[in-house]
Amino acid sequence: MARAQYLYFGLRDYAGALAELNTVRRALPNDPRLFELTGYILRRRGQQEEGLRNLERAVELDPRNFYTLQQIANSYDYLRRYAEEIAALDRALSIIPDNVETQGNRAVVYLYWKGDTRPLRQTIDAILAKGPGAIAPAADIWFDCALAERDAVAAERALVALGDNPVWGDGPILLSHSFGEGLLARMTKDEGRARRAFEAARAEQEKIVQAQPEYGPTLCVLAMIDAALGRKELALEEGRRAIALTPMAKDVWNASLILQYFAITAAWAGDKELALQQLETGVRAPCAYAIVSYGALKLLPYWDPLRGDPRFEKIVESLAPKEK
Repeated sequence: MARAQYLYFGLRDYAGALAELNTVRRALPNDPRLFELTGYILRRRGQQEEGLRNLERAVELDPRNFYTLQQIANSYDYLRRYAEEIAALDRALSIIPDNVETQGNRAVVYLYWKGDTRPLRQTIDAILAKGPGAIAPAADIWFDCALAERDAVAAERALVALGDNPVWGDGPILLSHSFGEGLLARMTKDEGRARRAFEAARAEQEKIVQAQPEYGPTLCVLAMIDAALGRKELALEEGRRAIALTPMAKDVWNASLILQYFAITAAWAGDKELALQQLETGVRAPCAYAIVSYGALKLLPYWDPLRGDPRFEKIVESLAPKEK
């Protein structure tokens, strides 16, 4: 089992890890870790439903595994099965009711699913009422809520709660405090502050890329930063290289995410045609991350350069919840 975990987490050798698990299966047929890791691998290979079944089997064998329940919720999120995601998070909260991060994750589902920030704001207010430090594990979710509501004062408070130099973001797309400051400044049209913040974010991100030159998600973030700084050609080049480094055949999970964030890079770089093309591809990708959910497209400032374009609005409407 340890070798399979090393191949998966350490080397990102998903085929090798799966082969190792097939060997382990004969000796440990009912080990929940076997089904859990198999579920992770199958998700990355694009077999979302089969991966989900393996994770559910892991929870059958280990019903109080808080982390696996969170991963099941993630799988439902990637499939846009939001009601089932909430149910999985409720199961997790029945085990650790006071887990602030999971409380926030449950409430933010309504933002992404329905474009409704009210449950999230109510949850954040309840957490803040516990004391000034209580919100820290959910500060990134608070920041998203503030951005969605265009509440610059709350966004500033959320940035303070995030700390001096944390990372936040979407799966392996990790964003710095400086990036968040730049994003807020873009939203409020403070061009000077935005440039200073993104310059600082670039200095940080460039070091990360140099340490991981073949890792697509880190280069994807650098591309967004360069787009924000007006370096169009460099940003698009970096974004395309991030896609090339992360082929869908190898890692559906990360490849889908990078495609979706490249649409933001193109939009920020001023290439609306490319942005819309990438967005249309991204919303159909096998793994639907929150950034291309109905609520994110409708409310978050990442997508402001595309607002008002009928093609963008059509994509947004196509993702609207169908329930009455």
